[in-house]
Amino acid sequence: MNEKDTDRVIEMAWEDRTPFEAIEIQFGLRQADVIQLMRRELKPGSFRLWRKRVNSGISKKHLMKRSDDITRFKCSRQRPISNNKISKR
Repeated sequence: MNEKDTDRVIEMAWEDRTPFEAIEIQFGLRQADVIQLMRRELKPGSFRLWRKRVNSGISKKHLMKRSDDITRFKCSRQRPISNNKISKR
């Protein structure tokens, strides 16, 4: 996995609405692999904050926890993955 893909996986892992299943579809990384990557790439304190957030009720990192109303895993304003930036207003 190159640096750009690693950065994208970290970004997706931090996003509350992006489920682990979406990361697996795009990058082939299971939840355990994402956790290992985050542990390896983040500072220890940042990793603890991320794990606390993922395990809280706020995050919808698992499809089972998501409402049936949510049918996508990216923001409606997000450009396609190749140009993944929201334009500045």
